[in-house]
Amino acid sequence: MSIPSDLDIARASTVRPIGEITSSMGLPEHLWEPYGREIGKVSLDAIEELADRPPAKYILVTAITPTPLGEGKTTTSIGLAQGFGHIGKRATLALRQPSMGPTFGIKGGAAGGGYSQVIPMEKLNLHLTGDFHAITAAHNLLAAIVDNHLYQGNELGIDPHAIEWRRVMDVNDRALRNVVVGLGTRLDGVPRQTGFDITAASELMVLLALATSEKDLRERVGMIVVGYTKSGEPVTAEDLKVAGSMAVILRDALKPNVLQTIEGQPALVHTGPFGNIATGQSSIVADMIGIRTGDYLITEAGFGADIGAEKFFDMKCRMSGLTPSAAVVVATVRALKAHSGRHSIKPGKPLPPELLVENPDEVATGGANLRKHLENLKKFGITPVVAINAFPTDHPSEHAVIAEIAAEAGARSAVATHVVDGGAGAVDLARVVEEVANEPNDFRFLYPLEDSIEKKIETIATELYGATGVDFSPVAAAQAKKYAALGYGHLPIVIAKTHLSITSDASLLGAPENWGPLPVRELRLAAGAGYVYAVCGEIRTMPGLSSHPAAERIDIDADGNIVGLS
Repeated sequence: MSIPSDLDIARASTVRPIGEITSSMGLPEHLWEPYGREIGKVSLDAIEELADRPPAKYILVTAITPTPLGEGKTTTSIGLAQGFGHIGKRATLALRQPSMGPTFGIKGGAAGGGYSQVIPMEKLNLHLTGDFHAITAAHNLLAAIVDNHLYQGNELGIDPHAIEWRRVMDVNDRALRNVVVGLGTRLDGVPRQTGFDITAASELMVLLALATSEKDLRERVGMIVVGYTKSGEPVTAEDLKVAGSMAVILRDALKPNVLQTIEGQPALVHTGPFGNIATGQSSIVADMIGIRTGDYLITEAGFGADIGAEKFFDMKCRMSGLTPSAAVVVATVRALKAHSGRHSIKPGKPLPPELLVENPDEVATGGANLRKHLENLKKFGITPVVAINAFPTDHPSEHAVIAEIAAEAGARSAVATHVVDGGAGAVDLARVVEEVANEPNDFRFLYPLEDSIEKKIETIATELYGATGVDFSPVAAAQAKKYAALGYGHLPIVIAKTHLSITSDASLLGAPENWGPLPVRELRLAAGAGYVYAVCGEIRTMPGLSSHPAAERIDIDADGNIVGLS
């Protein structure tokens, strides 16, 4: 079955005036400001003014370990919100903003797909209200101040070899991963090696996502550690007297953006942190506002549940104080077949023809991955729901296997056809989620903050990944002691590992048990955002472009319409 392209569907949809959407959320005019006819920005005053309203049920959408193509968390989140509309419930979405790097690279945009999209699709995928540009500017201002401080005499005694603050831009460009700055004459600065990351990987991006107020934002920006002195003392943005200017640049970017789904549900789109080295989730302030604007607040976490859901529970919920009501695990036939180990899926390449042949046995073999994610979610005291994201090439017998796996694990499930059918295709899923979300749960964190850095990493590795323990490199072991001595040992943990396996080895599919120790190559500190992250393997924070990136197809036609977005 073929349907029109995402862009054609979005363009043919009726975009309601944004005032109608904010009105449906119960936002009075003084709590939001229009950004054109189709987008608005919501004041943080809404957090306090709406506080007396009953909170919505808080729904996380996560997934099994994905293929390189992704399994449809965003489309499922949007479809679920639209499905609630079909059963007479009001749902608000809280989603990440797309990065233009992937939009012009190989992944494409992140507005959803088919008849489950956030619109206007072009504006969402291209600039939106300029929040990413503000983050880029504030980040690079700090980088410029660091280099200027070196040039002007280095009063703070910063060790040029211990500067960890790189520059960022919202474009995929592998040539900028490692660069030398300050070349030229003496007036051009102090030469040193550094590099660029993509804006989504900036600590400012996740800091903005985790801040709870303007005051909190300002304090967090001041705590950013840019590097160290030769005696090992941290140097912060506050020490460099630039934190105030950075906060000024970010002030409007802290306000969530409000858009709408194709069927008119409100969507708060805000921040877009990397899913590996950061939280991979939209902002806390969007959730704090959205949870007072309807019956259900639906949000998603990046990558599979091992990476995304764990960070959502142990970091975002811990910092926001919000308690999740249910977790939806998106599963697809193609991903579970891939986890059987019999197929190889490559980004930008057609699916192997044999993957599309009816084969419930392969789904059952790969089902170990789904079982492990369901088991992990229960460790947080959350009841999971399996959303079977149906593709036209699936077979009913294969969906039946997924439903059976879910039932055996004590989880309810529903087949969803929201990409093809919009909200009508997610009605069954909405009813199941409604049922589960209104049941009591026993939500809990995986580890206490009082545990050591090493112990917290070990808990995640052994409890969620199936590792036998943790192998800290000498560098990582020394960094753990250093961060604890500097007063950062109480921070939560982010594990930066491959998203293509529950383990740290992308080639290990399914749900390996006792596969060995998790190798921690190094630790890094994100003091302003408020966490320590463990780097396990090679993690790229500046993507490259493919041989034929999407940028080659995106254009403006003779009628002035954008074409080629996906």
